[in-house]
Parts: sequence; structure tokens; C-alpha cells
Amino acid sequence: MVRVADTVTAPAARASSVPLPNGFGTNIVNVSAGRRIRGQSATNPGSWGDALRVDIDFATRPAVLATETGTLFNATISLTRVDGDRTVTMASEKFNNLTMQPGQDNALETVNAGSTLAQLDRTGLPALPATNARPAASGTVSGPQPAATVAPGGATNLTLTLTVGGAAQPAIPLVIPPTPAPGRLSDWANGLQTAIRAQSAVLPLPLQPYLSEATVEIVGENTALNLARFVIRTGRNARPFEPNSTMGFTGADQATYLLNPGGPVATRALVSPQSYPLTGGQNGSTAVPVAAYRGVRAAKTGLYALEDIDLFNILCVPDAAAMAGADMRALYTECEIYCEERRAMVLVDIAANVVRLDQMQAWLADNETLRHPNAAVYFPRTQISDPLARGRLRSIGASGTIAGLYARTDTQRGVWKAPAGTDARLQNVQALDYLMTDRENGALNPLGINCLRTFPVYSSICWGARTLDGADQIASDWKYVPVRRTTLFLEESLYRGSKWVVFEPNDEPLWSQIRLNVGAFMQDLFRKGAFQGSSPRDAYFVRCDSETTTQFDIDSGIVNIEVGFAPLKPAEFVILKIHQIAQRAEI
Repeated sequence: MVRVADTVTAPAARASSVPLPNGFGTNIVNVSAGRRIRGQSATNPGSWGDALRVDIDFATRPAVLATETGTLFNATISLTRVDGDRTVTMASEKFNNLTMQPGQDNALETVNAGSTLAQLDRTGLPALPATNARPAASGTVSGPQPAATVAPGGATNLTLTLTVGGAAQPAIPLVIPPTPAPGRLSDWANGLQTAIRAQSAVLPLPLQPYLSEATVEIVGENTALNLARFVIRTGRNARPFEPNSTMGFTGADQATYLLNPGGPVATRALVSPQSYPLTGGQNGSTAVPVAAYRGVRAAKTGLYALEDIDLFNILCVPDAAAMAGADMRALYTECEIYCEERRAMVLVDIAANVVRLDQMQAWLADNETLRHPNAAVYFPRTQISDPLARGRLRSIGASGTIAGLYARTDTQRGVWKAPAGTDARLQNVQALDYLMTDRENGALNPLGINCLRTFPVYSSICWGARTLDGADQIASDWKYVPVRRTTLFLEESLYRGSKWVVFEPNDEPLWSQIRLNVGAFMQDLFRKGAFQGSSPRDAYFVRCDSETTTQFDIDSGIVNIEVGFAPLKPAEFVILKIHQIAQRAEI
């Protein structure tokens, strides 16, 4: 998928971002929505980035060198979605053992090379401090525990303050029983975790998971190069979960657990959000102009960002349907030209106001210039459940659904099978914008318009497999989608599979080897049912000899290969002929 945003005529569009602090007053690194492409920053503007979260933890490998002490950290970048009041993680990337210091584990180089969600930079930030040169871990992190642990004497008293959405909840007293001698850190951690979880009932029910699922972990090995610390985090299943929530501790025994956020830097606790959310993403106040989609080929922008993709065979541009007629035609025309060059198909979406049969016929009449063998259009639009609108139905163009149908059919049956019929169900489609009759289907199909239908038992299915060049009056060789896509598949496969021929001696031994290799490929497809004919002779041919490659071609460094095949064409109509047999009179 290539995302296009307008940063010229709509400068208000911007990417979500967040600076990660070290907890001692210095921002260490900036995180912004986007990624690095060919070593260059490619920000991804839009409010979608506000769903990104960054978690930092210190559960790293042990420090080996003294210079690594207090510098290593792990980063987890997650893309979330809010369903009602529940937060769901859609995608997650984790990068371990990072450091802000130069070297092979440098955070900027590692994350920017591997992340598809976010990128790091230090633009506008001060120089890295000599100490504490890493982001503060998510949650509450204690100061470094002493190597010689002493069990607390008697009951330990702490007071927990949970802050959610900027509002502090009432202070919650924690009573922790004394740990058994010799007071191992793990005993301290377990006792503190148990005490926190036991107080969850004092919170309102939606907030109780913050405490009932809280964790207290120990990171570090309690050595001079890898100090041990308590890391205290809330549970993540509160409804809703607020990533900026924090847990602070006060009380007489705050110093015992080194949970004091003040005091000397060397022993100070850090109270950080449970997760660092990216904010400030904005979609912009104007529609993206057609020029931004068409882009510039030399700069690999807009449509031509696909130049960095080795292979694609289906192109969808959903936003094109909302453009003015001239802009829409200009964009789809460029898409068709580019898809013909890249041996791909473009799925054309219709505008949201095209909901009736006569409107679809008028749309096609206005857009006759879009007829092309590498394009297909589908009517009507589909209705899906919109997770951003609490499941309410939303009308969208059919291109994404049909692209998935193409892929499913290719996998299950092959590219030569028409992506239509009773087994071509439209996944995740709840309804269609218009329910068609057989007569209406019969009016649109000869025009090269593929119909989406709803039938009992089968639900919503695709009931057409013609290209936009497939109107009956045009009588094109590329009338059907499977025929055109099979041809494109053969072209691309043979092009890629014959690269070995380059710089080989151009004579009969080479031609014989070409016939053998290409023939084996075509024979395999024939056995899979890709062609018409009961024998290979009827189904395909491969020619490469002195007739296809003349001496002039040889002198010019050219070898000509001719491949022909008998394509399978879909059975669009079933004709039933019923004859009545007259009963004979008995003699």
C-alpha cells in the first residue's frame, strides 16, 4: 500500500510525533509516524498516527562494558485501535538492546532500518547528556537497588496515587507484610505486586484492571554493570486504557523501595507514562489534489512510488471516486497506462452518488475514455461495518474487496479462473448499495460493467468478470478479466524466467533450450487446467527457431520467442433448452 498526502496545498497535514524524555529534564529522541525509504525520511501525515504507542523497557542483555552501563533499552512500537472503550493492538514491532551511543545497536539506525510504522530523529534536541542518555522506561522505575539486600523490618507502608487522564484518583494505602529473611529482591517485588493488586476494588469498575493486573518486575542483575531496579506497570485492560496514566508512591517507607522521584539523581525513581502515545497527527483541511496522486516519475512520488515495488498486479485508488470528473479520469487514465506497462490491473471505483441503474449507465457514458483492457469496474458500491463508527455500516467503493477476491481466487483456483460466481463471496460485506434484478444485470453486463449481487444462501457475490474493454459492441480480445490476467501472468512469468538467455550464444542449442524451458512451464499450466484443448497441441505452442529469429535478428543481438495459448473463457450465460416429448399412441 502506498499512502499519498498533500503537503503543498494543505500544509496543515502533519505527522504524529512524541519526544521521549530521559526523566531528568532532557528529551533524548523524537519518534514520528512514517519510515525511511532509501535512506530518506518519509513522514506519514494524518490522524492515523495518533494510534501509535511507544513502550520503553530496560529488560536488556547484561552490560558488557562499563560504557554500556545505563545506556541500553528496548523499544516496542505498536499500532492500536479503539473499539468502543477497549484498546486493541493491531501491529507491533520490538527492537531490543538499543543505545543512543554510536555503534551497531544505535537506536536511530536500527529502528529506521527496520520499522514500517515510525522513525526516529534528534532534530532540534540538545546534545546527549553524559549520563542518563536513554529514554525513561514506561511505568514507574525505582532507583538502583543496593547489592546487599536487607529485609524491611516490620510492615512496610506506602501510599499509591494513580493518575488517569490527568486526574489523580484518591490515594490508596498499601500495607506490605515483611519479607522473609534474607529479603531477596524477588520477595520484595512479589509483596509489592500483591499489595497493589489487593487494592483494585477501591477503584471504579472500569479502572480496576489498572491495579488488579499490575506487575512489579526486576530488571538488571544487581551487579555494578547491570544494576537492579523495580519496574512497576499498570494492567492494560482498563476500559478505556489511558497510555498517559502514571503510578506515584509516597509514604514513610518510600525510601526503602527507592521510589522517591526527588532526591539525588543516582537514586531517584522515575515516574513515566505507561506508554508514550504519538500525538498531533492531522489529516489536513483540503482534499489531496490529483497532481499529488499522479506524482512525478523521476522523483518516485504519488503513483510512481510503486517504482520501488518489484512486482504488483492489482492497483486500487479509492480516493479517485470522490474527485471531480475530469480529475478522476486523468488519474485513472494515468493508472491504466502505468498498469499496462507493469502488467497489472486497475480496479476503478464509482462515485458515492452512483446508486441506481440509470446513474451507472450515465457514469459509464461520461467516462467512455476509461475503457481499457487492464481496467475493470464494479457496481454497486459495498457496505461494510466501520470500526471507527461503532460498527455502523459505511458505503465504500468495491475495489479493495474485489482485490481480495482476485487474490483468493488466484490462490484457490488459479489466475485463469474468473473471479466471479457463486463461490466468489464478498468477504466482510454486510450489504450492497443497490439490489439488482436479473433484467438489470442483463442491461449492465453487455456494457462491460461487472455487477455485484445478493442471492439467498450465497449472500453477496461478484456476478461479472469483464474488463472495461469488454462491451459486446467492442468485440475486444481482452473481453474477460481472467483472459487478460492470464496473458499478463504469462508475459511477466516468461519475462522473468527467460533472463538467463541474455548473453548466451544465439544459435540452435540456445533456441532448443528455450523451447524446452518455456514448453515445460506451459505444459505445467496445461495440466493445471489453465488452457482450452484436450491435448498440448490444441492448448499452446512455443516457437523459437531460425524462422522466428532471422540472421538480421542474430546480428542485432535479438532472440525472438513466440508463445501462443488457447485461453479459457468464462461461461457467462447458461442456456437451457427444454423439449417436450410427445407421447406415442399405442398400436
